[in-house]
Amino acid sequence: MSGRAQLMWDEAVTGYDFGPDHPMDPVRLALTWSLVEALGLHREVEVVTARPAGESTLRLVHREDYIEAVKAASARPEGADGSYGLGTTDDPAFAGMHQVSALIAGQSVGAAEAVWNGDALHAVNFTGGLHHAMPGGASGFCIYNDASLAIARLLELGAERVAYVDVDVHHGDGVQAAFWEDPRVLTISLHEHPRTLFPQTGWPEETGASAAEGSAVNLALPAGTGDAGWLRAFHAVVPELIADFRPQVLVTQHGTDTHFEDPLAHLAVSLDAQRAVQVACHELAHAYSDGRWVALGGGGYAVVEVVPRSWTHLVGIAAGRPVDPELMIPEAWRQEVYARTRQSAPLRMTDGRWPVSWGEWEMGYDPADRLDQAVLATRRAVFPLRGLLP
Repeated sequence: MSGRAQLMWDEAVTGYDFGPDHPMDPVRLALTWSLVEALGLHREVEVVTARPAGESTLRLVHREDYIEAVKAASARPEGADGSYGLGTTDDPAFAGMHQVSALIAGQSVGAAEAVWNGDALHAVNFTGGLHHAMPGGASGFCIYNDASLAIARLLELGAERVAYVDVDVHHGDGVQAAFWEDPRVLTISLHEHPRTLFPQTGWPEETGASAAEGSAVNLALPAGTGDAGWLRAFHAVVPELIADFRPQVLVTQHGTDTHFEDPLAHLAVSLDAQRAVQVACHELAHAYSDGRWVALGGGGYAVVEVVPRSWTHLVGIAAGRPVDPELMIPEAWRQEVYARTRQSAPLRMTDGRWPVSWGEWEMGYDPADRLDQAVLATRRAVFPLRGLLP
């Protein structure tokens, strides 16, 4: 197996563009790539452009009638009327939508193939992580569910155990739905509580179909949760489940919208805590999956301040060249940011909270604390189904 990491990139992915007033501005992808270049990380990885996902691959997850609807809306955006979730406020139709969505999906599928076949130990597609798309419909800025497609391709190639860990602020509902009945896939989603955020799913009691009980795990966090609580919750649930499941491949989704500056949600997590979870996922892959790790992007709407820095850290960790949080950001990149967005760029690769710390669950918990109540709800719902103590 090659020890070299792959980074999936094709500039054409910036065509995934819902329009100038939509929060998912593709400049976040372009700025991430240019920051990766500015820090020289593109020389530490193998940069790969994979083929767009073909129809047979898309059908591993998506219904044929939905794929045809995407193609029709792609050819005639003005005809999209909201059916199949296309032509809505969240998912406006645009010309070329099918092609660029399939391209993004292809990068995640290619990443999964590279890791499974031994062409790379780690593979990153920060343009992916579009976890809300359902088998039969678009949802939440997501047309094709590249994360589900990557997992489905791993199963097709012979994987018997794949774990998916989603730390986006929104519930990874589309991936959970795709594998609800499949005990070969363990889906773990750490997200803001569905009472206060889209898609209003991801309750602790959602644990998988009867044939796959305990294969879906949902940790719903109170609005306002910050670094210490977020990291405490992650470490109180994720490592023990991964250690028990022992996946052959770990697939992770790293939406940055948990950040305190994100305009669409209500958690209060820093860039430094996001980096800490990226490091933890990397360590879990090496501890339990022989290092096989597919890392995806996801949501994130602070497109200058947060997204490029967070995903550049992810690339550095996957490449074995982690970026020092105290590193000053090159002035050339900051000038590019201003030229593209008329916003001022951050100065360093940190929010000033590194190193982050949290209280370990094993040291005891407070049953009156809202964060600890959320962790307890998840452990009580899922752990006994997997033969673990809650």
